[in-house]
Amino acid sequence: MPQTITPENPAVPLPTFPLLALAPAPTSAFAWLAPAPWAWAASAIFLGLLWFAARRHRDAGIVDVGWAASLGAMAVAYALLAQGAPAQRLLVGLMGGAWGLRLALHLLTDRVLGKPEDGRYRALREHWGERADGHFVWFFQLQAALAALLSLPFLVAANNPADTLAPVQWAGVLLFAAAKIGETTADRQLARFRAAPTNRGRTCREGLWRFSRHPNYFCEWLIWCAFALVAWPAPHGPWTLLAPAVMYVLVTRVSGIPFTEAQSLRSRGDDYRRYQATTNAFFPWFPRPEPLARQEPIA
Repeated sequence: MPQTITPENPAVPLPTFPLLALAPAPTSAFAWLAPAPWAWAASAIFLGLLWFAARRHRDAGIVDVGWAASLGAMAVAYALLAQGAPAQRLLVGLMGGAWGLRLALHLLTDRVLGKPEDGRYRALREHWGERADGHFVWFFQLQAALAALLSLPFLVAANNPADTLAPVQWAGVLLFAAAKIGETTADRQLARFRAAPTNRGRTCREGLWRFSRHPNYFCEWLIWCAFALVAWPAPHGPWTLLAPAVMYVLVTRVSGIPFTEAQSLRSRGDDYRRYQATTNAFFPWFPRPEPLARQEPIA
């Protein structure tokens, strides 16, 4: 005789439906990712509001400020809400928050307030024409999604249960400090060069700009390598290597160097072409000799 499925018959397990149960389902292996969708949603709303401001002022450069501010805010939020040890969460909040605040303020004062629209976004606006405002909607939302993806090192590190920092994390802290000093130095050198009226139309080759055409982007990438090192010892830590990998592709192949180089060629022409011929685009190295001008054969 077959057994009857009843609560009184312990030999026969009852079916369970966690999604329909009133009680919470058992903790998932991916429960640590729970704050990420909320961070994405908050960033999407924030970038959406900035889109209205960009539409009103005809300046899409504010998207960069929103992207940096969103990531910094995510780092602080994860530090407050995650389940890691206090030392780990404090480190995430300080590093991520300081990075986001510094970059957002720099972009706001250097490229937005009182400045014409960044050449990269002017080119996009001209390319899209009358449909530019509509295209910028998804462009702003793409930045929100990208911020959520790149916040992974902050979330992983903030869930690290270790009470003390591992040597690789201290290496990350030192790399972060060195990269921030380098990035700040490069920004100041460029600002000082641009402030001189005699340098109008010329390319900065001073300081760190002598060794790389984009030392600020290189130092920014190093900062993301530092974030990955800080997150490395945590559970799921190796996944955070995706962040510097994605950042490298974005900076060197998508939205960083390609757009900046195109704008520099439009504004500085042959002077920038000579700079390209002698100086590495990304990784710093000693400048090469300028190639000799090609001479036409004498008839």
